[in-house]
Amino acid sequence: MGRLRDLYTRATSGPAYPPDASDLADVRLFGLDFPIRASVAVLATTAIVVADQLRVLVPAGTGAIGTLEPVKVARLVLFLLVPLLVVVLGFRDRPARYALQLGDWRWGLALLVAGLVVMTPIILALARLPEFRGYYAAAPAALGERLLNNLVELIPAEFLLRGFLMFALWRRIGPLAIVIVQVPFVITHIGKPDVELWSTFIGGTVFAWLDWRTGSILWSALGHAYVLTLMLLAVGGATL
Repeated sequence: MGRLRDLYTRATSGPAYPPDASDLADVRLFGLDFPIRASVAVLATTAIVVADQLRVLVPAGTGAIGTLEPVKVARLVLFLLVPLLVVVLGFRDRPARYALQLGDWRWGLALLVAGLVVMTPIILALARLPEFRGYYAAAPAALGERLLNNLVELIPAEFLLRGFLMFALWRRIGPLAIVIVQVPFVITHIGKPDVELWSTFIGGTVFAWLDWRTGSILWSALGHAYVLTLMLLAVGGATL
């Protein structure tokens, strides 16, 4: 029992992420003090999500870029490059402070593997439901192509929400940041099968916790890409 308690303590003991002077800097507008970095992160993330939903970077008729789907390439730009520019040029900060790093890879890998062991049978069961087959069974493509497209999309998506936004908020409001980043995450899943939409409350929280625990968005991105790729494979949208 003592060993299990010690393992649990070690598994759930994450970094503190203390704020620096710039994280705590405010700007006074109309009698109110706004946290500069946190406010910019919220507004920038909202604008980026709106631009993505409006397909601003994907004009009608845009063709694939090699094996990459145009929407995935657009999200690489919007979700990764734009917030990265805000961090480097706007905040004058290091991307590593926003979880764009390897982080605690030992625990990241261990927790990721444990999570995938749990999720694999769940995904395979969901893939048998008509609503999932109807949504995900697109024109078949090679497994490697699907995986590449998913990584190009989901690594940037994890950075935008659970790197850039979450860690900018964390240094002002602490763990409440995990709750707040669920809002855009859930909204971007509207239109997907109802079960998946409701499950994002759990999955998004787990991913956010994992990013806090490891200090890296890599492990949640890999988990996210695995889950999506497995679903596509199970419904016939990806072929070996």
